[in-house]
Amino acid sequence: MFRGKLYIDGTWTGDLLDTFDVKNPATGEVVGVMPNGGKAEAAAAIEAAQRAFLKWRKYTAAERANFLMTWHDLLLQQKEEIAEMLTMEMGKPLAEARGEIEYSASFIRWFAEEGKRVYGRTVPASAENKRIHVQKQPVGVVAAITPWNFPAAMIVRKMAPALAAGCTFVGKPAELTPLTAVKIVELCEEAGFPKGVVNLVCGDAKEIGEEMTSHEHVRKLTFTGSTAVGKLLMKQSAGRMLNLSLELGGQAPMIICDDADLDKAVAGVVASKYRNAGQTCVCGNRIYVQETIVDEFVKRLTGKVVQLKVGNGLEEGVHIGPLIEKKGYEKVKAHVDDAVAKGARVVIGGKGQEGNDSYFYDPTILTDVHDEMLVMQEETFGPVAPIQTFATDEDVIEKANGTRYGLAAYFFTENYARGIRLSEALDFGIVGWNDGAPSIAQAPFGGMKESGLGREGGQEGIEAFLETKFVSIGL
Repeated sequence: MFRGKLYIDGTWTGDLLDTFDVKNPATGEVVGVMPNGGKAEAAAAIEAAQRAFLKWRKYTAAERANFLMTWHDLLLQQKEEIAEMLTMEMGKPLAEARGEIEYSASFIRWFAEEGKRVYGRTVPASAENKRIHVQKQPVGVVAAITPWNFPAAMIVRKMAPALAAGCTFVGKPAELTPLTAVKIVELCEEAGFPKGVVNLVCGDAKEIGEEMTSHEHVRKLTFTGSTAVGKLLMKQSAGRMLNLSLELGGQAPMIICDDADLDKAVAGVVASKYRNAGQTCVCGNRIYVQETIVDEFVKRLTGKVVQLKVGNGLEEGVHIGPLIEKKGYEKVKAHVDDAVAKGARVVIGGKGQEGNDSYFYDPTILTDVHDEMLVMQEETFGPVAPIQTFATDEDVIEKANGTRYGLAAYFFTENYARGIRLSEALDFGIVGWNDGAPSIAQAPFGGMKESGLGREGGQEGIEAFLETKFVSIGL
């Protein structure tokens, strides 16, 4: 069993604190123990980060990049060990866990280089005896709160640009999956980051969150999670006008047009909908299929879904692991039960499996779905694909945009002009055109409307950790 610790000011600590268990959601087995930190530990980490920031910000971009690339190399060298830890605490299949580690490493590499391209500029002055310079500077101490569904990627996607920009970092992983974050921070220590540059606290979410939003030395808060919690953090941060990046909930539509390559569309739906057992904020939650092709599409999709194996993510050949906890399982079950009660037809799946503190749900396809069903109104966060038909592009665009969320959307068409019109009409921050898995390190990731503020990845990802300063020089 893994015994994790908090990492504050270059020291692993927390031995005197109460602890909480971390369980494998596939078996209910306790796989780790973590100290239950709170306000005092969060404050100590923030103060250590502030002391370190005064020095770290003065390192050159190239020097910071060297630390990041050492960290990157260590992460890939220990990919198997960390992927196994990730699967044990989160449940996703080991192949997916390996992919998440590789995805995480791609952000470290990208931002190690992007940190060298933080450019200012010289602006023409309005008077002969003036010079105007615009500078980019690190925002300061960054506090990050990350979710359980991607225990490696979500913390790394925030940490890498923050460190590359010259900020210092205090991370708080989810209590359900903190062990992967501990392993990642261990690699930061091994990479030689100066003490206080990277800190990790875990425990009481309320106490830690309140300290992060109120402490005078925190200059930025970055959060990935539910819209409800994002709004709460925004309220808590308002008194200090805290710089925020919020990556929140989704309700992604997937549109299958009558001129789509159906094999490509089916592959895209499977990749989006069933990855991580549907427990992703960008997974297709509402599938709209043009009415003239729905029978053939459902036939082909069913042929793929029937091949998906459910089980312990550590076992060979498993495609879909457990749901993370009972609350999530009950939501998925409630969505399917509600849909069936209101007239939906279960094509495949529609059943759950409860074990000893473990919860699995079979990959499911529903047809005859309509807008009054919960599965079309709320984020299911499970392996359930509800299919509704549409007649015209105008109709499906209205339905797709008819949500307060705007994180990701997908459509499948082989018609270029139609694709351009759809991509421009959809009110979502990420759009996959014939692509069920569009996220990459070099492109901005984030949403519109109630799906959040700011972007991660791409050039925009490092801008989120920079302040812009205008200097007017009189000669």
